[in-house]
Amino acid sequence: MQTAPITLTMTEHHHSLTICPPMSGLSLQGEIRVPGDKSISHRALMLGALAQGETQIQGLLLGEDPVSTAGCFRAMGAKISDLNAQLVRVEGIGLGNLLEPGDVLNVGNSGTTIRLMLGILASHPERFFTITGDRSIRSRPMRRVIQPLQQMGASIWSRSGELAPLAVQGRALKPIHYQSPLASAQVKSCILLAGLLTNGRTTVTEPALSRDHSERMLRAFGAEIEVDPETCSATVIGPATLRGQPVVVPGDISSAAFWLVAGAIVPGSNLLVQNVGINPTRTGILDALAAMQADISLENVREVAGEPVADVRVRGGAPLKACEISGDLIPRLIDEIPILAVAAVFATGITVIRDASELRVKESDRLAVMATQLIRMGATITEMPDGLEITGGTALVGADVDSHTDHRIAMSLAIAALNATGTTTIHRAEAAAVSYPNFTETLQQIIV
Repeated sequence: MQTAPITLTMTEHHHSLTICPPMSGLSLQGEIRVPGDKSISHRALMLGALAQGETQIQGLLLGEDPVSTAGCFRAMGAKISDLNAQLVRVEGIGLGNLLEPGDVLNVGNSGTTIRLMLGILASHPERFFTITGDRSIRSRPMRRVIQPLQQMGASIWSRSGELAPLAVQGRALKPIHYQSPLASAQVKSCILLAGLLTNGRTTVTEPALSRDHSERMLRAFGAEIEVDPETCSATVIGPATLRGQPVVVPGDISSAAFWLVAGAIVPGSNLLVQNVGINPTRTGILDALAAMQADISLENVREVAGEPVADVRVRGGAPLKACEISGDLIPRLIDEIPILAVAAVFATGITVIRDASELRVKESDRLAVMATQLIRMGATITEMPDGLEITGGTALVGADVDSHTDHRIAMSLAIAALNATGTTTIHRAEAAAVSYPNFTETLQQIIV
């Protein structure tokens, strides 16, 4: 097996990933597993901390974001074992019993942690909390969760009305029916978590269905949850009692997406990504790649701990076809749009991505960053307020590009580099560790 030159250069503060495919080309072969689902990992740690008794978690993602979540809940009294262990144990302290921390809670780079945790903290009476994060978190909008929580009676202070650091004075909240202006699992989950300690029915209605990991896991932990798919509504009936549960975390489809696109764009590839969560609220990436005529199939479909799981096979073959990605599909693949932009570069025709303005307030402005970095490599892309127009078929050439400290940008650019001529260097590639600590090792493993 001949390994293509892939090198990781480390300085005191940053890593650079250099990819130089051989002139004869390469292919991707093998069977791999991706890290545990980040969304489910966060929720397992949070609900385990709030439950009575012990929660045992298999397959937890050992990324920087779940580490931040565990650190916050340890600071509030939960006992959480070593996250490196094959089985992570969380000894919960019971809903309503979080301790007031003696220091500022730091969520690092995790938007999921700060937004979901805000609903939990705001509903714990007679406790005061302060929350911050890294520079990216301190610039990301929190009004979308602060406003509904304030409608429930929460006391929250922030910079400019929505920016961290945040201060929270916990108090008894009142139930509401919140009509969310956007389909967001973080907003929905924040409000449902606040409703756990609230007397009555707390409901969130969205314009489209967002991922439903919170509803599934809350039900498994014993909360009374009602879901109406026709109206895109979810309701929690409080006050609730949560009991510790065994949780098996499937592989993250957002991480699998990088290999699915890689296998689809590199001719002759045959990859099997094992144990991938295929929750219907998360499989927009499969629908989009099917529309682009990628050769992808599901094998060994099964259910594990309430979540549908499958092995996903991708084969490199005929060129991809352009398509439109918009509307109700967007909430089901919002995190996968950076890697779908890479797929579009290698698709015949013009791919249009719309209704994705949410990407401008992620770890980076993902629309702007993907456009500028891929254009550096020779792609033809027009940036729109809510999306991208990508003309496929232009050969990419190696270039110096930058992740802007965004994990999904770093990995998407690495996949683009596999099909570029010459050398590509991705600066600040260490960002991948947020969700995929062994991304580079897996890439080296499958190249032939």
